[in-house]
Amino acid sequence: RLAHLVAGTRSFDINMPKEINRLVIDGLSDLLFTAGIGGSSAATREGAESSKIYQVGNILMDTLRFNHQRFVRPAVMDELQLTENNYIVFTLNRKALIGNTDELRALLVSMMSHAGDMPVVAPLRKLAADAVKKIVEDNPLLFKGLHIISPLGYLEFGWLTAHALGVVTDSGNVAEEATFNTVPCITLNSYTEHIETVKTGSNVLVGEDPVRLGEEMTRMVNHEWKHCGIPERWDGRSAERIVQTLIE
Repeated sequence: RLAHLVAGTRSFDINMPKEINRLVIDGLSDLLFTAGIGGSSAATREGAESSKIYQVGNILMDTLRFNHQRFVRPAVMDELQLTENNYIVFTLNRKALIGNTDELRALLVSMMSHAGDMPVVAPLRKLAADAVKKIVEDNPLLFKGLHIISPLGYLEFGWLTAHALGVVTDSGNVAEEATFNTVPCITLNSYTEHIETVKTGSNVLVGEDPVRLGEEMTRMVNHEWKHCGIPERWDGRSAERIVQTLIE
């Protein structure tokens, strides 16, 4: 028998190889363990029998909950003289966005223009760091509050995002973790694979629109974020539900 963890997850972009993989595995599986209502609904629409579908929650939250007490305060906090809840974390991973210099420049200018005096910490891998540094060189005065640092390990990055005023990212996983931590999050994408982060959680989608990014940045730094909570069954106990289902 085949079980699919985080079944029903969809980007609705059939050009993505992993989207095809998801559809195929869901179709082949005997047990569909979904992260939330969105995943369960997608599986049902595609013809899965309701007796196969189990809404167990997001397994990523189990990892986060397990490691919360093990988080490590990164040295960069002292190096940059940062204080808790008084900085923003920025991450960038999508190659399409990294490769579009004009679009990326507009987003970075909007982010920093609306960040005010709030420092922005950016743990970036080489490809993203190089792309951002090129843009920064054109206007160093505007970007004086942007601090590009080396990528952090899981425990240090987890601490940094959990204690931030807010997060700006193009990563679905980072947005999911921000939702669990109830930290305001702006996602530079037009869709999310877990709509619960938007409907219930702390996430807001702005796509690649610099105007919308600026509006949400203003809300973030002014502490005017929307009311948010943790989605149903995103309590870090998904593994327990999965094991119980398998035993039964």
